[in-house]
Amino acid sequence: MNFTQNDKINQVTDQTLVIGLDIAKKTHYACMVDIRGLILEKSFPVSQSRQGFEDFYQRILQALKAYGKSEVLIGIEPTGHYWKNLAYFLDARGIPLVVCNPMHVKKSKELDDNLPTKHDAKDALVIARLVKDGRFSYPRILKDTEAELRTGATLRATMTEELASIQNKMIRWTDKYFPEFAQVFPSFGKMALAALETTPFPSDLADIGLEDLLNRYRQVEGLKSPQKPKARTLLDLASSSIGVTEGQQMARIEIATLVRRYRQLEKEIQELNEQLTALVQSSVEYEYLQTVPGLGDVTIVELLSEIGSFTHYQHPRQLVKLAGLTLKENSSGLHKGQKRISKRGRRKLRALLFRVMMPMIRHNEAFRKLHKYYTTRRENPLKKKQSIVVLCGKLLKVLHALSTKHMVFNAQRMIQDFTQVRQAA
Repeated sequence: MNFTQNDKINQVTDQTLVIGLDIAKKTHYACMVDIRGLILEKSFPVSQSRQGFEDFYQRILQALKAYGKSEVLIGIEPTGHYWKNLAYFLDARGIPLVVCNPMHVKKSKELDDNLPTKHDAKDALVIARLVKDGRFSYPRILKDTEAELRTGATLRATMTEELASIQNKMIRWTDKYFPEFAQVFPSFGKMALAALETTPFPSDLADIGLEDLLNRYRQVEGLKSPQKPKARTLLDLASSSIGVTEGQQMARIEIATLVRRYRQLEKEIQELNEQLTALVQSSVEYEYLQTVPGLGDVTIVELLSEIGSFTHYQHPRQLVKLAGLTLKENSSGLHKGQKRISKRGRRKLRALLFRVMMPMIRHNEAFRKLHKYYTTRRENPLKKKQSIVVLCGKLLKVLHALSTKHMVFNAQRMIQDFTQVRQAA
């Protein structure tokens, strides 16, 4: 939905019951006001439970009847994930829910009593009055495939972080007990994991022949052909290792646990990727998004998990704003401030776009030529990072057009359109 500020203000009429909700983990607080901000019902508690939600719903119906209202608009200050249970409950009953920026709530607390006091009852009233003034935005209640992608992508990010943490612990372990290990295995591939599983300490490699070592590694599941040169180098380095020799009994248990968890996470992430890929390939937009060179299945999954369907957005400017790529300026009088991106939006989406754009400049002809033009043009040439920011916004506009107009990506057409605009300018 693309509502202007006037549209939001006009949504609150004499027939609207405005409710502000301060969200908490166990008990929310709600306050009811009218279009002028006059308190109809002082703040009251709403329990985070089925019975609490039902009682709240009945209280809304009673208030509509008592005050002669025909519409209701509920505003909240989103606090973590605690608001989502109530949001789905209200959505199922057709009650609109909007959200107020926590920064707006914080800065508005002193308007009524000129005090920085903070408590749930006061916050509920502040939120209600922000809503009646149109100071809110519309959250998207994710459903079906969008909800699955968001949940799955979040899980994958968590598992990937855990995998990186396990890897760092393994590096710390080898630095302590087998510092020379990294000279042979700079990363933890199949053979490196086999070595840590069967011969983690330099003392395990003493008095063992090369062929015996290779046979021992072959018995590890998933490793059929260990590399002989690496095994030979490992034996040579082990003979003069400076690794710590104390506490090896518990250290052996530690590295075995880390290796086991590392393998388990790798397998789980692979299985999750396959399920997410199958899920995203069933969407209509995948047919068009996958035609863009530089966009792989993993990227499309992350993109749709952050954005949802492109068809929800009437104009690509909404996507640019969602990513926090809109420009802000701090100028006054004769002072002309430097323009920077606002960073008011989904941080993960913005980070994803930056990660995607780097390889896309290398592998996508249209974006490569655009980047070259922006950084080498005669008037107002952009720095490389500035060009990347512009291209991230351009990518969102292209993807929006492909998804909403059901088109495949055409690099030559994109270059041709850009050339015509440049010549006209």
